[in-house]
Amino acid sequence: MRAKNLVAVIFAVTLLLGGYGLINAIHKGDASVPNRHILAATGPLPAGTLLRSADIEWRPSNESHPDQIVRPSDAAIQTKPEIVQETEARVYGAVLRHPLAAGEAIRRGDIVKPGERDFLKVVLPPGARAIAIPVATGGASTGLLSPGDRVDVVLTQNFKQDSGSANTPVTRRSVSETVVENLRVLAIDSPDPKVAANNGSFGRTVTLEVTPEQVESINVATELGKLTVALRSTQLASEPSDKIKPRWAGDVSPALFNAAQERPIAIVPRPIQVFRGGQEKSVKPE
Repeated sequence: MRAKNLVAVIFAVTLLLGGYGLINAIHKGDASVPNRHILAATGPLPAGTLLRSADIEWRPSNESHPDQIVRPSDAAIQTKPEIVQETEARVYGAVLRHPLAAGEAIRRGDIVKPGERDFLKVVLPPGARAIAIPVATGGASTGLLSPGDRVDVVLTQNFKQDSGSANTPVTRRSVSETVVENLRVLAIDSPDPKVAANNGSFGRTVTLEVTPEQVESINVATELGKLTVALRSTQLASEPSDKIKPRWAGDVSPALFNAAQERPIAIVPRPIQVFRGGQEKSVKPE
Protein backbone atom coordinates (compact mmCIF):
# COMPACT_ATOMS: atom_id res chain seq x y z
CA MET A 1 0.00 0.00 0.00
CA ARG A 2 2.79 2.34 0.92
CA ALA A 3 4.56 1.58 -2.36
CA LYS A 4 1.45 2.54 -4.34
CA ASN A 5 1.16 5.84 -2.50
CA LEU A 6 4.82 6.59 -3.13
CA VAL A 7 4.40 5.88 -6.83
CA ALA A 8 1.35 8.16 -6.98
CA VAL A 9 3.23 11.02 -5.30
CA ILE A 10 6.19 10.67 -7.66
CA PHE A 11 3.81 10.63 -10.63
CA ALA A 12 2.01 13.79 -9.43
CA VAL A 13 5.30 15.65 -8.92
CA THR A 14 6.45 14.64 -12.38
CA LEU A 15 3.24 15.97 -13.92
CA LEU A 16 3.62 19.29 -12.08
CA LEU A 17 7.21 19.76 -13.17
CA GLY A 18 6.39 18.81 -16.72
CA GLY A 19 3.46 21.20 -16.84
CA TYR A 20 5.52 24.11 -15.47
CA GLY A 21 8.25 23.45 -18.02
CA LEU A 22 5.73 23.30 -20.85
CA ILE A 23 4.05 26.59 -19.84
CA ASN A 24 7.41 28.31 -19.48
CA ALA A 25 8.51 27.10 -22.89
CA ILE A 26 5.27 28.31 -24.44
CA HIS A 27 5.72 31.76 -22.92
CA LYS A 28 9.31 32.01 -24.10
CA GLY A 29 8.33 31.04 -27.57
CA ASP A 30 5.30 33.34 -27.64
CA ALA A 31 6.30 36.42 -29.67
CA SER A 32 3.32 38.36 -28.29
CA VAL A 33 4.76 38.51 -24.75
CA PRO A 34 7.11 41.54 -24.45
CA ASN A 35 10.40 40.80 -22.75
CA ARG A 36 11.99 44.30 -22.78
CA HIS A 37 11.22 48.03 -22.61
CA ILE A 38 12.47 50.48 -25.22
CA LEU A 39 12.47 54.26 -25.41
CA ALA A 40 9.59 55.59 -27.52
CA ALA A 41 7.79 58.82 -28.39
CA THR A 42 4.86 59.76 -26.15
CA GLY A 43 3.08 61.47 -29.06
CA PRO A 44 3.68 62.64 -32.65
CA LEU A 45 7.01 64.48 -32.82
CA PRO A 46 7.97 66.57 -35.88
CA ALA A 47 11.47 66.66 -37.32
CA GLY A 48 13.67 69.20 -35.55
CA THR A 49 12.11 68.56 -32.13
CA LEU A 50 14.50 68.98 -29.19
CA LEU A 51 13.69 66.00 -26.98
CA ARG A 52 12.54 66.65 -23.41
CA SER A 53 11.29 64.43 -20.60
CA ALA A 54 7.67 64.92 -21.72
CA ASP A 55 8.49 63.57 -25.20
CA ILE A 56 9.79 60.13 -24.19
CA GLU A 57 8.59 57.06 -22.30
CA TRP A 58 9.47 53.39 -21.84
CA ARG A 59 7.22 50.99 -23.75
CA PRO A 60 7.18 47.18 -23.68
CA SER A 61 8.38 45.58 -26.89
CA ASN A 62 9.42 42.20 -28.20
CA GLU A 63 11.35 43.68 -31.13
CA SER A 64 15.10 43.62 -31.11
CA HIS A 65 17.21 46.17 -32.97
CA PRO A 66 20.84 47.11 -32.29
CA ASP A 67 20.00 50.82 -32.52
CA GLN A 68 17.22 50.76 -29.93
CA ILE A 69 17.59 52.42 -26.53
CA VAL A 70 16.72 49.68 -24.04
CA ARG A 71 15.83 50.20 -20.40
CA PRO A 72 18.44 48.71 -18.03
CA SER A 73 17.71 45.33 -16.55
CA ASP A 74 16.01 44.85 -13.18
CA ALA A 75 19.29 43.68 -11.71
CA ALA A 76 21.05 46.86 -12.88
CA ILE A 77 18.25 49.02 -11.48
CA GLN A 78 18.47 47.30 -8.09
CA THR A 79 22.21 47.95 -8.00
CA LYS A 80 21.88 51.56 -9.21
CA PRO A 81 18.29 52.92 -9.06
CA GLU A 82 19.18 56.20 -10.82
CA ILE A 83 20.44 54.39 -13.92
CA VAL A 84 17.03 54.74 -15.64
CA GLN A 85 17.04 58.53 -15.24
CA GLU A 86 20.64 58.67 -16.45
CA THR A 87 19.71 56.70 -19.57
CA GLU A 88 16.83 59.05 -20.30
CA ALA A 89 18.99 62.14 -19.71
CA ARG A 90 21.33 61.08 -22.50
CA VAL A 91 18.69 61.98 -25.09
CA TYR A 92 17.54 65.27 -23.53
CA GLY A 93 18.36 68.16 -25.85
CA ALA A 94 18.97 65.87 -28.83
CA VAL A 95 17.19 66.80 -32.06
CA LEU A 96 15.10 64.45 -34.23
CA ARG A 97 16.28 63.90 -37.79
CA HIS A 98 12.79 62.95 -39.02
CA PRO A 99 9.21 62.82 -37.66
CA LEU A 100 8.13 60.07 -35.26
CA ALA A 101 4.64 58.72 -34.71
CA ALA A 102 3.17 58.25 -31.24
CA GLY A 103 4.63 55.11 -29.67
CA GLU A 104 7.36 54.77 -32.30
CA ALA A 105 10.75 53.69 -31.00
CA ILE A 106 13.45 56.35 -30.69
CA ARG A 107 16.63 54.89 -32.11
CA ARG A 108 20.14 56.29 -31.83
CA GLY A 109 20.23 56.98 -35.55
CA ASP A 110 17.08 59.10 -35.25
CA ILE A 111 18.72 61.76 -33.08
CA VAL A 112 21.65 64.17 -33.15
CA LYS A 113 23.10 65.47 -29.89
CA PRO A 114 24.46 68.99 -29.25
CA GLY A 115 28.10 69.21 -30.21
CA GLU A 116 27.81 66.60 -32.95
CA ARG A 117 28.60 67.62 -36.50
CA ASP A 118 25.07 67.69 -37.94
CA PHE A 119 23.29 69.17 -34.91
CA LEU A 120 22.79 72.73 -36.18
CA LYS A 121 22.09 71.54 -39.71
CA VAL A 122 19.22 69.39 -38.45
CA VAL A 123 17.80 71.66 -35.75
CA LEU A 124 17.67 74.93 -37.71
CA PRO A 125 14.70 75.55 -40.03
CA PRO A 126 15.33 77.21 -43.41
CA GLY A 127 16.39 80.85 -43.05
CA ALA A 128 17.18 80.60 -39.35
CA ARG A 129 20.54 81.22 -37.69
CA ALA A 130 22.19 80.12 -34.46
CA ILE A 131 24.07 82.43 -32.13
CA ALA A 132 25.88 81.67 -28.87
CA ILE A 133 25.83 84.35 -26.18
CA PRO A 134 27.57 84.52 -22.80
CA VAL A 135 25.13 84.69 -19.92
CA ALA A 136 26.26 85.98 -16.54
CA THR A 137 23.08 85.36 -14.53
CA GLY A 138 19.53 84.17 -14.99
CA GLY A 139 17.83 80.88 -15.76
CA ALA A 140 20.77 79.39 -17.66
CA SER A 141 23.09 79.71 -14.70
CA THR A 142 20.68 78.25 -12.18
CA GLY A 143 19.81 75.20 -14.26
CA LEU A 144 16.24 76.32 -15.00
CA LEU A 145 16.72 76.33 -18.77
CA SER A 146 16.60 73.34 -21.07
CA PRO A 147 16.95 73.00 -24.85
CA GLY A 148 13.59 73.72 -26.46
CA ASP A 149 12.62 76.44 -23.96
CA ARG A 150 11.66 79.92 -25.11
CA VAL A 151 13.44 82.97 -23.71
CA ASP A 152 13.83 86.74 -23.95
CA VAL A 153 17.28 88.35 -24.05
CA VAL A 154 17.68 91.27 -21.65
CA LEU A 155 20.48 93.86 -21.81
CA THR A 156 21.61 95.72 -18.68
CA GLN A 157 23.89 98.76 -19.00
CA ASN A 158 25.70 100.76 -16.35
CA PHE A 159 26.90 104.29 -17.15
CA LYS A 160 28.90 104.93 -13.98
CA GLN A 161 32.23 104.59 -15.78
CA ASP A 162 31.39 106.89 -18.68
CA SER A 163 33.42 110.08 -19.08
CA GLY A 164 30.29 112.20 -18.86
CA SER A 165 28.71 110.30 -15.97
CA ALA A 166 29.35 113.21 -13.57
CA ASN A 167 26.62 115.17 -15.33
CA THR A 168 24.27 112.17 -15.60
CA PRO A 169 21.53 111.96 -12.93
CA VAL A 170 21.91 108.98 -10.64
CA THR A 171 18.42 107.87 -11.67
CA ARG A 172 19.67 107.44 -15.26
CA ARG A 173 23.00 105.70 -14.68
CA SER A 174 21.62 102.16 -15.07
CA VAL A 175 19.05 100.76 -17.48
CA SER A 176 17.69 97.35 -18.43
CA GLU A 177 15.77 96.56 -21.62
CA THR A 178 14.55 93.55 -23.56
CA VAL A 179 16.52 93.26 -26.79
CA VAL A 180 14.79 90.31 -28.49
CA GLU A 181 11.88 88.10 -27.47
CA ASN A 182 10.64 84.54 -27.88
CA LEU A 183 13.85 82.80 -28.95
CA ARG A 184 14.22 79.02 -28.88
CA VAL A 185 17.08 77.61 -26.81
CA LEU A 186 19.11 75.15 -28.87
CA ALA A 187 21.87 74.21 -26.44
CA ILE A 188 23.42 75.20 -23.12
CA ASP A 189 27.15 74.78 -22.62
CA SER A 190 28.62 73.70 -19.31
CA PRO A 191 29.99 76.42 -17.05
CA ASP A 192 33.58 77.47 -17.67
CA PRO A 193 35.34 77.79 -14.28
CA LYS A 194 38.00 80.12 -15.74
CA VAL A 195 35.39 82.53 -17.14
CA ALA A 196 33.47 82.43 -13.89
CA ALA A 197 36.59 83.26 -11.88
CA ASN A 198 37.70 86.12 -14.13
CA ASN A 199 34.34 87.77 -14.71
CA GLY A 200 32.56 86.94 -11.50
CA SER A 201 29.89 85.12 -13.52
CA PHE A 202 28.74 81.58 -14.05
CA GLY A 203 30.48 81.42 -17.43
CA ARG A 204 27.63 79.76 -19.33
CA THR A 205 27.00 80.07 -23.04
CA VAL A 206 23.49 79.68 -24.44
CA THR A 207 22.92 78.92 -28.13
CA LEU A 208 19.73 80.46 -29.51
CA GLU A 209 17.76 80.21 -32.75
CA VAL A 210 17.51 83.67 -34.32
CA THR A 211 16.81 85.57 -37.53
CA PRO A 212 19.58 87.50 -39.34
CA GLU A 213 18.24 90.79 -37.92
CA GLN A 214 18.27 89.38 -34.39
CA VAL A 215 21.88 88.32 -34.83
CA GLU A 216 22.83 91.95 -35.42
CA SER A 217 20.81 93.18 -32.43
CA ILE A 218 22.39 90.64 -30.07
CA ASN A 219 25.91 91.35 -31.33
CA VAL A 220 25.48 95.06 -30.59
CA ALA A 221 23.94 94.30 -27.20
CA THR A 222 26.92 92.11 -26.30
CA GLU A 223 29.21 95.13 -26.76
CA LEU A 224 26.99 97.43 -24.72
CA GLY A 225 26.58 95.58 -21.45
CA LYS A 226 25.60 92.40 -19.61
CA LEU A 227 23.15 89.93 -21.15
CA THR A 228 20.70 87.73 -19.31
CA VAL A 229 17.96 85.40 -20.52
CA ALA A 230 14.44 85.28 -19.09
CA LEU A 231 12.42 82.06 -19.40
CA ARG A 232 9.02 82.46 -21.06
CA SER A 233 5.87 80.55 -20.25
CA THR A 234 4.85 77.95 -22.83
CA GLN A 235 1.46 79.68 -23.10
CA LEU A 236 3.22 82.87 -24.22
CA ALA A 237 5.56 81.22 -26.69
CA SER A 238 3.44 82.02 -29.76
CA GLU A 239 1.55 85.08 -28.53
CA PRO A 240 2.71 88.52 -29.68
CA SER A 241 3.53 91.00 -26.94
CA ASP A 242 3.69 94.76 -26.77
CA LYS A 243 7.11 96.33 -26.95
CA ILE A 244 8.63 96.27 -23.48
CA LYS A 245 9.85 99.67 -22.36
CA PRO A 246 13.33 100.16 -20.84
CA ARG A 247 13.51 100.31 -17.06
CA TRP A 248 15.84 102.94 -15.62
CA ALA A 249 17.41 102.95 -12.20
CA GLY A 250 14.93 105.56 -11.04
CA ASP A 251 12.00 103.39 -12.22
CA VAL A 252 13.18 100.50 -10.05
CA SER A 253 14.35 102.39 -6.96
CA PRO A 254 12.34 105.49 -5.97
CA ALA A 255 14.93 106.07 -3.24
CA LEU A 256 17.35 107.29 -5.90
CA PHE A 257 15.25 110.43 -6.39
CA ASN A 258 16.13 111.55 -2.87
CA ALA A 259 19.79 110.78 -3.48
CA ALA A 260 19.65 112.75 -6.71
CA GLN A 261 18.45 115.95 -5.04
CA GLU A 262 21.18 118.56 -5.05
CA ARG A 263 22.32 119.83 -1.68
CA PRO A 264 21.49 123.52 -1.00
CA ILE A 265 24.42 125.85 -1.53
CA ALA A 266 24.84 128.75 0.90
CA ILE A 267 24.87 132.12 -0.82
CA VAL A 268 27.90 134.13 0.27
CA PRO A 269 27.57 137.89 -0.42
CA ARG A 270 30.40 139.57 -2.22
CA PRO A 271 32.64 141.93 -0.25
CA ILE A 272 32.09 145.69 -0.56
CA GLN A 273 34.91 147.84 -1.87
CA VAL A 274 35.33 151.00 0.24
CA PHE A 275 37.48 153.90 -0.99
CA ARG A 276 38.74 156.29 1.71
CA GLY A 277 41.13 158.91 0.61
CA GLY A 278 43.60 157.22 -1.67
CA GLN A 279 43.14 153.80 -0.13
CA GLU A 280 40.83 150.91 -1.07
CA LYS A 281 39.50 148.45 1.44
CA SER A 282 37.24 145.35 1.15
CA VAL A 283 34.55 145.05 3.78
CA LYS A 284 32.41 141.92 4.27
CA PRO A 285 28.77 142.73 4.75
CA GLU A 286 27.20 141.44 7.96
